[in-house]
Amino acid sequence: MASSKKINSPMHMASQPVALSTPVPGSPGVANTGKPKVVVVMPAYNAAKTLRITYQDIPHQRVDGIILVDDGSTDETLAIARELNLTVFVHARNFGYGANQKTCYTEALRDGADIVVMLHPDYQYDPTLLPELVAPIEAGDADIVLGSRFLMGSVMKQGMPWWKYISNRFLTKVENVVLGWNLSEYHTGYRAYSRRVLEELPFLLNSDKFVFDQEFLVQAAERRFRVKEVPVPTKYFPEASSASFIASCIYGLSILLLLSRYLLHRASVVKQKQFESFHARYRRLE
Repeated sequence: MASSKKINSPMHMASQPVALSTPVPGSPGVANTGKPKVVVVMPAYNAAKTLRITYQDIPHQRVDGIILVDDGSTDETLAIARELNLTVFVHARNFGYGANQKTCYTEALRDGADIVVMLHPDYQYDPTLLPELVAPIEAGDADIVLGSRFLMGSVMKQGMPWWKYISNRFLTKVENVVLGWNLSEYHTGYRAYSRRVLEELPFLLNSDKFVFDQEFLVQAAERRFRVKEVPVPTKYFPEASSASFIASCIYGLSILLLLSRYLLHRASVVKQKQFESFHARYRRLE
């Protein structure tokens, strides 16, 4: 997972990112005829060691555009992105993983995407499986598709630390109970969203921190969007970014706080704008 060091408030995303290069040839505004336009977004932070191999393994024949958002990298991420001729947006400074995604999705929608795939450029998730992620959305069977590591056998044999495994299992069970779903995991960094999901969920109100992903799924559950999972293997190696034990503990506590706030909202004890879609506020009178 692409990591970030300094976090700011969600509203700091008002700062304008700067485009650095021309888009992938044939991608902006030119989707395959008769097919949904698929745009890959890569939230990047110091991804120089793995960006090139991640890009090379993307099945480009199934993709109409690739957007990379750099969140204040201090390595050669931007130089490599230029070499690959990606569409690049640069944050004025390091805002955080959630803030990075806000820019990713905003720019993907602006580019006319029908399906947006979030792919971390750290090569922890297999880019070649992208067609499997978008297929349920293309078929009209899902609004959101999550790539699950827990549908691929033992994740600990794949290299997941034991403490991360235990916390993942615990949080997933709690989230299933609260949200009424039956997912194998909620904490994957490999996701596909339909355009409707990104247009209807108020994701700009979410945190700039790592809990953004879970806030997004809580909002999706509130709006009753359809979620499917596909099995994806994962890789654990030194170049692949990973949260520390302390950071993971803080992340876990933030998820429990999020679920508590959502339960209060659902019970109408403390209503929160974050969990209310603008599209749900009104309807056309027939």
